[in-house]
Amino acid sequence: MTSTIDPTKMSGLELLRAAMTLEERPPVIGDLLGMEVDELEHGKVVFSLTTRPEFANPLGTTHGGICATLLDSVMGCAVHTTLDAGVGYTTLELKINYIRAVPTDGQRLVATGTTIHVGRTTATAEGRVVDEQGRLVAHATTTCVIFR
Repeated sequence: MTSTIDPTKMSGLELLRAAMTLEERPPVIGDLLGMEVDELEHGKVVFSLTTRPEFANPLGTTHGGICATLLDSVMGCAVHTTLDAGVGYTTLELKINYIRAVPTDGQRLVATGTTIHVGRTTATAEGRVVDEQGRLVAHATTTCVIFR
């Protein structure tokens, strides 16, 4: 059974929560990486994934693009949770600092995104990725443009 969601009638938080429960939802970038939604709250989102050999860079550790995608996703979705029905956004700028290499052998990475400021036309958020031991792997900030 397929359900439909009307983004013009649901807040960003309601839309994200509903989309995650659809039996047959459209594919999203997180599906490619095996992202799991751990938490969806107003202004805060937590996603996780498990590293795998396909994530390797030429040095054999997890490619930075994996953390970049994870961070862009949690920070953007954190902004999305604060928006009213029918309001959209997109990433305008993304700044990432990589702290440590991550093996590709099934390490669980947890990313948390939280809003810093949500205004009429722009929003800012920050994100952190930690490994299984709670060590910081990467952190980032973003600016999103809001479409009202």
